[in-house]
Amino acid sequence: MAATGARIGVVTFPGSLDDRDAQRAVRLAGAEPVRLWHADADLHGVDAVVLPGGFSYGDYLRCGAIARFAPVMTEVVEAARGGLPVLGICNGFQILCEAHLLPGALIRNDHQRFICRDQQLRVVNSSTAWTTDLRTDQVITIPLKNGEGGFVADDATLDRIEGEGQVVFRYEGLNPNGSLRDIAGVSNERGNVVGLMPHPEHAVEPGFGPDMGGAPRSGTDGLALFTSVLGSLVNA
Repeated sequence: MAATGARIGVVTFPGSLDDRDAQRAVRLAGAEPVRLWHADADLHGVDAVVLPGGFSYGDYLRCGAIARFAPVMTEVVEAARGGLPVLGICNGFQILCEAHLLPGALIRNDHQRFICRDQQLRVVNSSTAWTTDLRTDQVITIPLKNGEGGFVADDATLDRIEGEGQVVFRYEGLNPNGSLRDIAGVSNERGNVVGLMPHPEHAVEPGFGPDMGGAPRSGTDGLALFTSVLGSLVNA
C-alpha cells in the first residue's frame, strides 16, 4: 500500500535538466512533487527527496563537487542520516557520492564519449526504500545518458559493499561506461539512500519510455522506483 498524501521534494540546481521529468514521475506514482531550490535551507517537510540528473553548476571541478556544498545539501545530508529516503539519478548520484552519503565515485566513461541508450539493469537488492516494488534478479530497461558514469572504488570498498548488499543495480548485457564490477547503482548501509546512473524518470509512462517487446516507447520499468518509496513510507 502506498503512502497517501506523500510529498516528495525534487531539487533544482543551476544546470539541472531532468527535474521536471522527476516531478512528473513522482506525480504519476501517486505523490505530490515539491520543488526544492539549491539555495533552500529548508526541505519544507517533504517525506523523501530526489536529486535529478543534469549538469549542476556546469559540472565545474568534478561532477557534483560544487552542488555538494549547496545550502539544500546540508539539509539533505542531515535528513538522510536520520533516515529520510533520498534518490540520486545520474548527476544526483554523483552529488551523493561527493557528499559521502554513498560510497565510491563516478569518473569519465572509459571510452571517453557521452553515451545515450536504453540500458538493461539487473536488480541486485530489492529491499531498499526505492526498490521494494522490484524483484531481486529482475531485469529492467531504463534510459541511460552520461559522460561521467564510470563507478569506481578501491577493492576493499567494492568487497565491502558487495558483502553488505549495497550494490542495488548492475548493468546487464553491456557495461556502457566501464563501471567496476558492472555496478550501475548503490545504496548506503541503511538502504534509504540510493544512487544510480540510468534515468528511471524517463521510463514511467507508456508512449514515452524505452521500446519493450516490440511495442515502441512502451517501457515503464522506472516507475517502480517511485512507487517503492511510497510503500516504504507506509512501512517506516
